[in-house]
Amino acid sequence: MKKGIHPNYVETKVTCACGNTFTVMSNKESLHIEACDKCHPFYNGTKDNGGASKAGRVEKFNRKYGFTSDKKSA
Repeated sequence: MKKGIHPNYVETKVTCACGNTFTVMSNKESLHIEACDKCHPFYNGTKDNGGASKAGRVEKFNRKYGFTSDKKSA
């Protein structure tokens, strides 16, 4: 590696919007993020399963525009 062209690699304090803090290595001294593994729904298991509501929307669309299963077979 060439000397003098790379940024300093320092220990960085990361602060999340939820208040969680942790340290990583980066070229900045501090970072502020919106979501971390403690508050993001995908990582903490509180993600809502939208499958039931999506199925209801599809059925509503099919009824609205006449795409019901009994009309397709006729």
